[in-house]
Amino acid sequence: MAVTLDETSTKVPSTPVGAGGSGRRRRTLTRHLRTKWQLWVMVAPAVVVTLVFAYLPMYGIQLAFRKFDFTQGLTGGEWVGFEYFQQFFDSPLFWTLMKNTISISLWTLVVGFVAPIVLALIVNQIVGRRSKRFMQTSTYLPHFISIVVIVGMLQVFLAPTSGLITRSLAFFGVDDINLLGATSAFVPVYVISEVWQHCGWNSIIYLAALSSVDTQLYEAARVDGANRLQLIRHIDLPALVPTMIVLLILNMGGVLNAWNFEKIFLMQNPLNLSVSEVISTYAYKIGILGGQFSYATAIGLFNTVINFVFLVGTNQAAKRFANTSLW
Repeated sequence: MAVTLDETSTKVPSTPVGAGGSGRRRRTLTRHLRTKWQLWVMVAPAVVVTLVFAYLPMYGIQLAFRKFDFTQGLTGGEWVGFEYFQQFFDSPLFWTLMKNTISISLWTLVVGFVAPIVLALIVNQIVGRRSKRFMQTSTYLPHFISIVVIVGMLQVFLAPTSGLITRSLAFFGVDDINLLGATSAFVPVYVISEVWQHCGWNSIIYLAALSSVDTQLYEAARVDGANRLQLIRHIDLPALVPTMIVLLILNMGGVLNAWNFEKIFLMQNPLNLSVSEVISTYAYKIGILGGQFSYATAIGLFNTVINFVFLVGTNQAAKRFANTSLW
């Protein structure tokens, strides 16, 4: 028997386009929040702190484009556009600041990037557990010393007449040297002390990467007659490459920050100021000490934009040539 259906009985009620998809997304989000609410509660303080201390202060960026007036607050003042940026570019100190900042940053980046890798490779080759723990502890400890104390130690050890290092150099015939005041010695002293303080701490992440290497690779390489240098070259270094690339990208995001404003500022003196004045210390003196808040904001914004360009450029280069990137 033939069965016929009325044309109107098969008509499906029409729904707005996209209503089903938005409804499913809403139900999925509701179900996610209902089942994972504990995780959101745990991360909420970090989100609030980031919003309050990282994003809300960005509202003050507009000071770089306004002539700041105390009576009108952050939103007041005459709009001057790029006047303060042009003032900084035309300043006779612009190229000196750029040269000093790039010099200190690049030397710190190169030496400070390679040293933790070398230290991690050395520590990873230590067989004895006690010796490895002693090596790790002794290299980690300087990281926890205050920057003020570090600079104080440098002033004691490098004092022109009574410093321990100065006297040691005089014993080998190097006399009449002021390592804290000589313009040629400021960058080496800063870089060496910076690497000494943070090398051990920065090597932790590389040691963590090396700990994940399969031990069977070492055993197979030793069976084939590989020595320690060959193990490092063919097993350890390839295992560290992804970590090295990620850390390099992150470090490039602060390449013009001269890495440690407080330390550079504390190491400055009238004798080495020509090579120790960097963008961050100059902005501090102009803004906080000099009261030129709009000018200092423009300098800081310029510095941030350049760092952001370096970060994005390095990330894109790493993605293209090494297939590793942050995003």
